[in-house]
Amino acid sequence: MHETKSDVAIASPWSGGTAPFAVNSKKLGMWLFIVSDTLTFSAMLLVYSWVRLANPGWPRPFEIYPAIAKSTFMTIILLGSSLTMVLGVAAAHKNERKKAVRWLLFTALGGAAFVVLHTTEWINLIHEGYTPWSTPQGMPLFGATFFGITGLHMLHVTIGVIYLLVIAMGYGSEKFDADDVEVSGLYWHFVDLVWMFVFPMIYLMSIKL
Repeated sequence: MHETKSDVAIASPWSGGTAPFAVNSKKLGMWLFIVSDTLTFSAMLLVYSWVRLANPGWPRPFEIYPAIAKSTFMTIILLGSSLTMVLGVAAAHKNERKKAVRWLLFTALGGAAFVVLHTTEWINLIHEGYTPWSTPQGMPLFGATFFGITGLHMLHVTIGVIYLLVIAMGYGSEKFDADDVEVSGLYWHFVDLVWMFVFPMIYLMSIKL
């Protein structure tokens, strides 16, 4: 039977409400943010790659210990926080509020640990003469790109920790629902995924020889 335009309109999952794309508006907003932020990090990593290739004497300040060991541990922490985030979302969808809040707090704790460790890494580099505007090798582009990219990522993690704490408190008090927890999970997984590009490109490819 031939389907008319009116039949298509009636069969549409959107009936004039707040979800024209048949997706929760909160999720849609977060996905749009993630897409735009992906473009930002992609541009920064492309610029980093270009200036690195254009400068043969690119600094390699990271020793296996403590820099690479510490950044590897930071990576493990973020991966672990992704797992606790998944468990938190799953618990929320089962309406297990106490369990979901507990997993969200564990995730936030992992993020806070990452920020603390990364801050100590920055302090060590600054003591060695690496700053956003200078390096011992006289190549300020390294400092600008390194601190710019890792600083922006660390800012995202810090915001994520605060975001998760707000969601945990709100969900525990029944102010938020499972969708809010899931949306916070989207943000957290994005932050973790960005680090999976930053870690090898900036740390592992700049090990001191």
